[in-house]
Amino acid sequence: MTRTESGPAPKGGRRRGDQPMVPRADFDSYYGRPVIKAPSWGAVDIAGYFFLGGLAGAGSTLAAGAHLTGRPRTATAMKVSSLAAVSLSAAALIHDLGRPSRFANMLRVLKPTSPMSVGSWLLSGYGPAAGVAAASAVTGRLPRTGALATGAAALLGPAVASYTGVLAADTAVPAWHGAHRELPHLFAASATAAAAGMALAVGPTRENGPARYAAGLAALADLASATAAERSLGMVAETWRQGRAGFLLRTARVLTVSGAVGAAVLGGRRPAAIASGLALLAGSACTRFGVFAAGIASAKDPRYTVLPQRERAEARADTGPGG
Repeated sequence: MTRTESGPAPKGGRRRGDQPMVPRADFDSYYGRPVIKAPSWGAVDIAGYFFLGGLAGAGSTLAAGAHLTGRPRTATAMKVSSLAAVSLSAAALIHDLGRPSRFANMLRVLKPTSPMSVGSWLLSGYGPAAGVAAASAVTGRLPRTGALATGAAALLGPAVASYTGVLAADTAVPAWHGAHRELPHLFAASATAAAAGMALAVGPTRENGPARYAAGLAALADLASATAAERSLGMVAETWRQGRAGFLLRTARVLTVSGAVGAAVLGGRRPAAIASGLALLAGSACTRFGVFAAGIASAKDPRYTVLPQRERAEARADTGPGG
């Protein structure tokens, strides 16, 4: 029989306001093992895939803008960098899969409800478009075909830049799924910062005005999205602030902000533009690797799986069936 501070419980249940004297047990799993299985993705391969895909997709959008506004050197440089980035991104994905045939198998069907399936088809459509755009810009041949390919890559670019955020959030990993609304926005902002950084680093200063503006907007969006994500995660946000992930994400903020400020203030000078661009690129890479590390840390600790579930269940119980 359970005793309470106010005496024996009545036959119908506990009196109102009574508190049990038995302390609430702390949570632990069997032998301290994780409740969910951490993704078997390789950190270098998949975090690199996240970063490079974002750089490629956002870079194609900037390349199209440069193409339309008469900035040919920046447009060509960005088309080539986007092709290189998506090629390396696909190579990292295939390396993690183990065999190229596994990537091809994902193209056998299209499942709109599967971020992995949609992403595979996005890459398959975006890659050739980026390739044709770059080849036409470098050789000067088939300018109309190159312009069409540039437009196609620009249209697919935002989805390529952000779908990996949807892919990560679609898993059961607490540090990713808990921020499922904010993570795609964070990845898109980080990708834009990387593309602006690339444009600053490889384009002439007389053409880098739009990239400087894009860097500032991307830095603001990056900070806002990361802050909103940590707020949504609750206690799981500890994984974004501690350990390797915390170090990488703090470094990402410093690099992104310093790169954006440097671009705004000193971007008209070639050395400063290059330094600011490299800072933005490094900041974007640190964001992707930091978010990846936070996800793995949250999957390995059973607290981050069970305690948030318990808090949500208790909140629903307090609200009652009519709430």
